[in-house]
Amino acid sequence: MLDRNSVSEVWVNSGFAIVVDIGKTRSKVTLWSRDGTLLGNHSRANEKVLTGGIERLDEAGIAEFIRTSLKEFSDHPVEYIVAVAHGAAAVTIADHAIAFAPFDYEAQPPADVVAAYRDMRAPFAQTGSPALPAGLNLGQQLYWSDREYPEHITNSTLLPWPQYWAWFLSGVAASEVTTLGCHSDLWSVSEQSFSSLARKQGWDERFAPLRRADDIIGTLRPELAAETGLSSEVQILAGLHDSNAALLAARGFAQIEDEEATVLSTGTWFIAMRLARSTVNLHDLPEARDCLVNVDPFGVPVPSARFMGGREIETLIQIDTHQVDIKPDQPHLLAAVGPVLDADAMVLPTLSPGNGPFPSGEGGWINRPEDWYERRAGACLYAALVANAALELVGTQNKLLVEGRFAEAEVLVRALASLRPDLQIFVANAHNDVSFGALRLVEPSLRPVGDLRRIAPLGHDISSYAAMWNEHQAALA
Repeated sequence: MLDRNSVSEVWVNSGFAIVVDIGKTRSKVTLWSRDGTLLGNHSRANEKVLTGGIERLDEAGIAEFIRTSLKEFSDHPVEYIVAVAHGAAAVTIADHAIAFAPFDYEAQPPADVVAAYRDMRAPFAQTGSPALPAGLNLGQQLYWSDREYPEHITNSTLLPWPQYWAWFLSGVAASEVTTLGCHSDLWSVSEQSFSSLARKQGWDERFAPLRRADDIIGTLRPELAAETGLSSEVQILAGLHDSNAALLAARGFAQIEDEEATVLSTGTWFIAMRLARSTVNLHDLPEARDCLVNVDPFGVPVPSARFMGGREIETLIQIDTHQVDIKPDQPHLLAAVGPVLDADAMVLPTLSPGNGPFPSGEGGWINRPEDWYERRAGACLYAALVANAALELVGTQNKLLVEGRFAEAEVLVRALASLRPDLQIFVANAHNDVSFGALRLVEPSLRPVGDLRRIAPLGHDISSYAAMWNEHQAALA
């Protein structure tokens, strides 16, 4: 880590890098100093867009938000910008412009498109990509868009969603492995190249040239420099998929960097990513239970399992998801655990059909509490139980780091500690892990500020509750 005491106050307080973080729910633009201090943060909820009867990504709204945010940071000597974004999205570029508004991965393709695509998918053993609903397999999105816009099958360039924003900033087209290797059906894990499906459909030739996530692909477009006030010499990195950015942030901690550990990234999606120190047979992962193989920025396979935890919590409590992790409420939520256990009040999976370790479950409350705190505590216990199932699927051992916005939900993380006494469970800064991980592409020597906090179990024995939950969900499977 850079020594803060050896630099001037001006050096520390000047922003030298900007991270553009395009999540599924929100977009953020953050400003960072050379020593990894967060200096500024702009955030915006992504709008829902419907065009031609198809749900689309909020590209125009996000682009305007980025322009406005860059202007706000123009009084700093910014040298780098790196973009990070969620997976399962791509943009088609033709004649130096977007050919059509990109699809949202929650858009449901027509039944005939799904049926035809399922017959041509590359096998899980090759790609580590399970068959997922809607557009979560990027290959299915591409197949659908080719049917909708056949005029763009030739003479167009495909950009993964993170690299689209790098192109927006620099005008240089690139692709990168972390998004291509993210349950896309497009990447062969063992061969570290495009899958047989991608080659057969010609998508391998249409994607922009492959670059490393930390490659400088160009400088800020002159027109953006003029509009925002930033220098036209600002360097733009290729960027990467957001879950892998969270993984890079976690690897900045000495306790995680070279250890057998799993990172549980929490947001709209909860994604368990195992950093295995021994050989893992990736083909043993159960495809039908939302297991997959992510690929890190260095091409290394990462066995993973996931579920839509943030979305499910939001469904359960029907209010802002931050309400389960807001700091003043934590004592009340911990106190509500006892009544929830006494009443055998629990939520069964799944609330996001087709996703997670229990994709066929018909989820819902048993003995739903009337008390607001008890309902929220029950939602956290549910998320912990499903998260534990995901951890078991990837063979988690030794250490677990919970990162992201739900790392501050004490009932959730302490329930995990109760369920897994065999693990050392830690939490870190709950707000900027993805952006900080992206920043480490610019300066790999940076270490996260602060120490990891070891999590203690709940003050209640939840083993009987967990056993009852397992019995109920098994009966409904």
